Parts: sequence; C-alpha cells; structure tokens
Amino acid sequence: MGTADVVALNGIDLIIFPGEMVVLKGNSGSGKSTLLSILAGLDSPTAGELKVAGRDLDNSSAEELTRFRRDVVGMVFQSFNLLPTLNVIENVCLPALLAGKPFASVRKRAEELLGWMDMTDRIAHLPAQLSGGEMQRTAIARSLINDPEVILADEPTGNLDSRNGEIVIRILSDLNRRWGRTVIVATHSTLADSFATRTICLKDGSISGLACDI
Repeated sequence: MGTADVVALNGIDLIIFPGEMVVLKGNSGSGKSTLLSILAGLDSPTAGELKVAGRDLDNSSAEELTRFRRDVVGMVFQSFNLLPTLNVIENVCLPALLAGKPFASVRKRAEELLGWMDMTDRIAHLPAQLSGGEMQRTAIARSLINDPEVILADEPTGNLDSRNGEIVIRILSDLNRRWGRTVIVATHSTLADSFATRTICLKDGSISGLACDI
C-alpha cells in the first residue's frame, strides 16, 4: 500500500495430510483467502517452502503452475464465477475441454457429476436462471471435472441461505469421506465445523493457538 508493506501471511508452518477436511477460521483480513490462493498456485509466497500434493510450487514454471491449477486442485468460490453466457453443463465441461480432453467423455462425466448434485433438470439453464444453491452446486461440479486431488473452497456458503449452505457443506464432506479428497474450507460459518477433521484459526496472518473467537 504505497510505500508500506502489508504482510498477508507471517510464519505459517502447516502440514495438511491427504484425506483431511480442514476448516480455516478467522476474521476478515486474517489471511484465509490468501492462504487458499497460495495453496492453489494463484499467488506465490515471498519466502519459505510450498509443496502441495507432492508438487514443489516454489520452483515451478508458469506452465507447470497452469497444469497444477488445472489438474491437481479444484476451486470453489463464494461468488460462483460461472460464465453467464454458458449453460450449466457447458460451465462444468469447460475446464476439461480447455485441457484438451475429448468432448464425449467430458460430457458424460459432467452429466454424472450434475446427477450427483441433483442438477440433471437444470443442465440447459443459464446461471441467471438458477438459485444461489444451484449455482454453487454447478461450481462444485465444475471444480471436480478434472478429478482433482485437493478441493479448496473459499467461503462456499457465504452467499447462500442456511438450507443451501448445509447442502453445499454436505457435498464437500461427501467428497472428503466417501471419495477421499483432501478438502480445505475457509469460512466464517459454523456449518462445516462438525465435519472437519481439524480446525485451524488464523489471526493477523498467523496460525493462532487459541480458540477461534468468531
């Protein structure tokens, strides 16, 4: 900010094991979203070591980071980030098609994911024709289309009512418990607390040893 340095994360020492469902808690500005962005390979730390799913992201090239984001991690955002001119199944298929996968197998996989999300009757709808919960379920299906090892969810229930929020958290929990995906959720909500294998509290960019006070 001008000539002032802003430390987003400071001295984070963290190991998350495969198959965990970790909930990141902390007030706004605590560093939750920055930590997810770094784990996703969207941002780079200015110091330290970063390894995700066996990949050394510190020394990865831009091309390697692109492949990592495409194939290894699935991102779910509070704002859904669906393309408004594409319908549901087109939004879900897009990352796999951009990765060069054949259309027939991609569409089949997308239909399977949308069926699991109870979205089969919404396949041809545009995002503007969906409820918030339906948009988030579409976004989760999209995040799974390339079969990622790690799911990163940044405030996935932030724009949803409590009922749809519970549905989204149960889907993320199923991905963790039934399908063995590592799931990391940054949230202010308590909806995911009972499903978490571990809760990590961030305060001022550092891991707090105290109970979360939010």
